[in-house]
Amino acid sequence: MTKRTVIVDGQDLTIEDIAALANRSHRLELSDAPAFVARIDKGAEFIETLLREEGFVYGVTTGYGDSCTVSIPLDKTGDLSRHLYTFHGCGLGAHFDEPQTRAIMAVRLNSLARGFSGVRYRLLQQIAELLKHDILPLIPQEGSVGASGDLTPLSYLAAVLAGEREVIYRGEKLDAAEVLAKLGIAPLTLKPKEGLAIMNGTAAMTAVACLAYQRAAYLSQLCTRITALASVALNGNAYHFDEKLFSVKPHTGQIRVAARIRDDLHVTEQTPRNDTRLQDRYSLRCAPHVIGVLEDALPWLRQFIENELNSANDNPIIDAEGEHVLHGGHFYGGHIAFAMDSLKTAIANLADLMDRQMAQLMDTKFNHGLPANLSGAKGDEAMLNHGFKALQIAVSAWTAEALKLTMPASAFSRSTECHNQDKVSMGTIAARDCVRIIELTEQVAAALLIAVVQGVELRGGQSDFSAGLKNTMQQVRAKIGFLDADRALERDLRLCLQLIRDRHWVLYD
Repeated sequence: MTKRTVIVDGQDLTIEDIAALANRSHRLELSDAPAFVARIDKGAEFIETLLREEGFVYGVTTGYGDSCTVSIPLDKTGDLSRHLYTFHGCGLGAHFDEPQTRAIMAVRLNSLARGFSGVRYRLLQQIAELLKHDILPLIPQEGSVGASGDLTPLSYLAAVLAGEREVIYRGEKLDAAEVLAKLGIAPLTLKPKEGLAIMNGTAAMTAVACLAYQRAAYLSQLCTRITALASVALNGNAYHFDEKLFSVKPHTGQIRVAARIRDDLHVTEQTPRNDTRLQDRYSLRCAPHVIGVLEDALPWLRQFIENELNSANDNPIIDAEGEHVLHGGHFYGGHIAFAMDSLKTAIANLADLMDRQMAQLMDTKFNHGLPANLSGAKGDEAMLNHGFKALQIAVSAWTAEALKLTMPASAFSRSTECHNQDKVSMGTIAARDCVRIIELTEQVAAALLIAVVQGVELRGGQSDFSAGLKNTMQQVRAKIGFLDADRALERDLRLCLQLIRDRHWVLYD
């Protein structure tokens, strides 16, 4: 089957484009249109002209950052890029995984393709070639303050382009020089401005944000479906999701969530009212208001992320057409930092919502006649079995960890680099925190999905379910059996978690 193509030609890409490249469902193609090639090379040629005529360009004939007052002789400028990526090779912590690394490379390539970074088309070709062969720099996650961009993480990309450091190739950690030689790819000797152009940008945080966004959007739908199932299991009042009720507080995303739950529950004017249950607890009644915050945030989060994705965000900006070198701070990742701090808070609230729904399902004081801990054991075995008791404890632990991480990273700016970088974004830390909160919330969702399906089955009476609810129930049961006696649930949880991360369940249009 031929993969679809994402073309990099200086035009806008989407979050979905980056995610498709990261997951290898699409392949990348760098445009070779003469006009595009000429526009990219014109920036590099302008740098060369400036050096010949004026002999001064920041980051080319000067040191970097606070060292900008240090003059570099013209005969030494060729070494400057190598020194830049070399001394920034100090990252620590876990490495970005393969999809994240592909996304980082694609995001950086797209930014350089805007044509304002003063690099050669040959440099863009080298990044595209690495992606084509799936040669992935081994990039540590820790060490970026998010301004002057993602210097340390992106130094690993710059070094690999030049045939240095380590890569992941076909599942193995290997020397970059060895892999490039094996494939006949010549290491690239970076021109004076090119090391700075690769490293002085927001590609790591933006790439992670793209992938986090997609997972968050799916979690919003999954949490909605789980809430509908929880309402059935707890014999809840379906009229909490009434169309007229939500018309008077018209947040678009909140209305959409209520409509999805209403459709799942087949609520119409003819649906009998549950007059004995006027008001359910907030984790059911207010679920659209909790999930709706995320749904309403997604459009503006997309705007922040995609604007950054489709920007020239290094320094200085090279305007070859107007013959200007523009010094500024486009490497500052404030928009991504704010987006990720906001997203992680909205996601953590989903974890908290589902944790509270889990608590209702387990407790006979609140679950309206279901067995304690949703145990499916019968007869004499009932006293020995504990159902989902331990799983609820685990859900509480995962939720607490998610909530703990919501402290905004963007509020923790630190002055660094001799007070040149005296206000920084912490965007990459915010993005990494967001991913961890998403991981924990996916774990909570996996646990609750298994439990709530059991709760619905214990409640009985599934004939009038919507097609969507029936489909979810059947898909869960096709993979994970009913809990009629105590068993270790780790294997079931890991399977369910992987299905969530693969977006296995088709939920809403």
